[in-house]
Amino acid sequence: MRQNPTPVIPLPGQESVWEYPRPPRVEASKERVRIFLGGELIVDTNDSVRVLETSHPPVYYLPRSAFRPGVLEPAAGSSFCEFKGTASYLSIRAGGTVAGEAAWFYPRPTAGFEILADRVAVYPGRVDRCEVDGESVRPQAGGFYGGWVTDRVVGPFKGEPGTLGW
Repeated sequence: MRQNPTPVIPLPGQESVWEYPRPPRVEASKERVRIFLGGELIVDTNDSVRVLETSHPPVYYLPRSAFRPGVLEPAAGSSFCEFKGTASYLSIRAGGTVAGEAAWFYPRPTAGFEILADRVAVYPGRVDRCEVDGESVRPQAGGFYGGWVTDRVVGPFKGEPGTLGW
């Protein structure tokens, strides 16, 4: 039997992922985003785009140019999003550590998602740490999704046990 989720009611200053639209919305953000791998800072930027989709925590897309030179490497594989198009994968190398298929991008995003061109998203669970305005990000459950869970967003989130049919 499929169980419908009961959304958490957001407190002041929070967002419910159940108020995000489907198809997703993209919005520019000036939050400070930092990413660490191998004990090294590989990104520090205030230029990000958040993709907001019903039942998912935000995914942050960062300018490729914000990454320290040489840390992004092509990786095998691709995936398809019904909204954004075909994604290609990247591995990240820093501080003697390689995080395989830890990032993705859309070489030719579909109409409505052109702002994602030349931007890269990172799975927060595959690097040492991601931060948004100084808060350490918790990865979205499930391994496939790349959402960034912070205290700013409330769920429940797709990817957790029992959410496959959402």
